[in-house]
This record gives sequence, C-alpha cells and structure tokens, in this order.
Amino acid sequence: MSISQKCQYAIRALLELAKRSDQVPVRSSEIAAKQAIPQRFLENILNELKTAGLVEARRGVQGGFVLACKPDILTVGRVIRLVDGSLDPVRCTKGPDQRDCPLKDRCSLLQLWEEAKAAVEAVYDRATFAELAKRENAVDRQQTAEYCI
Repeated sequence: MSISQKCQYAIRALLELAKRSDQVPVRSSEIAAKQAIPQRFLENILNELKTAGLVEARRGVQGGFVLACKPDILTVGRVIRLVDGSLDPVRCTKGPDQRDCPLKDRCSLLQLWEEAKAAVEAVYDRATFAELAKRENAVDRQQTAEYCI
C-alpha cells in the first residue's frame, strides 16, 4: 500500500495545524511554507478537509485554518482513509474485486493480506496528530539548539 502525495500533504497540513491548535488560525500560505506544500494544491486539500469536518476556515484579518477536532483524537488512519480510501494491501480483499477473484474460495494468501492490513491499520490508527505535533516540536527544538554561532 502506498500513500499518495496528496495524502502526505493532507497529513502535513493537519500536523501544522495540530502544532498550533491552541493558537490563532493559520493562513494557508504559512502552512504551505512550513510544510513544503505547493500553495494551490494545499488550498484544494484544505477545502476537502473542511468539507470532511476536519478543519474550519476563519475569515477576516486574523483568518486562516484551525483544526475542527482535538489533535489527540484525530488519527493518521482516519486521514488516509478519507483521502486515499481503504488500507487494503491488495485489491482482491475488498468490494467487487473480491467477488471477481478466481481464487476467492481457495486463496492461501487471503489471511496474509488481512493480517498485513490489520497491522498497518493498527499503526496508523494509533498515531494521533497530538503525538506527531510533539515529535515535530521536539525536532524543531533540537535543530534550533544545534544552530549556534
């Protein structure tokens, strides 16, 4: 399973908002600069995240984007499923593809695929944006501390 570039950008944008969840709204241009996301692409992603109820847009001079939920309950797994869909490692384990599989009743690999999916889901569903924000803030502090003249 591969995570799309769009999904990676969505996760990074939400991470930037999670880092500032107790502050004022963040402009999309600032998110783009901090997380190396193309501005026009980010605007589309933020609109999708807004439609999904994960972010709120605030208008005005102090406007920008904020998380619509607490970062300690928002998981990476939720975002991946929203942007990229299922976390199935192969197509034949879900939906119509499973019905079309010529080996569906005698596949010796099905259990392996289901175990892999469960393992990946466990990692992504355990990772909250609050935890990721702590990690990134620690990395930022370390880089700042190492830069001395």
